[in-house]
Amino acid sequence: EHYSEKLEAQRDQGCRIEGGFRVNKVIGNFHIAPGRSFSNGMMHVHDLNNYLDPSQGSHTFTHTIHHLRFGPQLPDDVTKRVGDKTLGWTNHHLNPLDNTDQRTDDAAFNYMYFLKVVSTSYYPLGWKSPISSADQGDSSDLVSIGQHGLGQDGSLETHQYSVTSHKRSLRGGSDSQEGHKERLHASGGIPGVFFSYVSIWSNKFRAGT
Repeated sequence: EHYSEKLEAQRDQGCRIEGGFRVNKVIGNFHIAPGRSFSNGMMHVHDLNNYLDPSQGSHTFTHTIHHLRFGPQLPDDVTKRVGDKTLGWTNHHLNPLDNTDQRTDDAAFNYMYFLKVVSTSYYPLGWKSPISSADQGDSSDLVSIGQHGLGQDGSLETHQYSVTSHKRSLRGGSDSQEGHKERLHASGGIPGVFFSYVSIWSNKFRAGT
């Protein structure tokens, strides 16, 4: 009831997305894009008619990434000591996309983040390996999203990642506004924010070492 009125009242508002979901190991991608998605042959496409219609209001993919992580968050006592040369990572390798802010006035704009994800095992000093998950059976589907790898004994199986990014107008042309007039972008594509990730190796360390 009164759905159309509610939709019209919210037409000029942005949105806030918060949550968690499971992703494939090794390689994969996920994205935020406008319009209903569907498959056309072997292609994943979005219906952009309403989004790009000027009469429907003006929206862009200006966005702020407040927090993005793969797996449980590192313990507070570890994050406070990041940058210490005795640790296996530095502070810019924790969640480098946290508090990322991107702004544009162009509705037809595309942001891409390329992530290299590293599996990381954190073991307290004196930790001993329990019975393997292979002996216990696979119970990963029973674990809450974002908590898989969080051990009651203080151990932690999580991930770090590094990131590079690319942004362009879907209208194509030079990148002179970003100070790279020699760089030319192709036209076409889907407006939105895209994340492409690949898992590369594992990193293990014990507290106190």
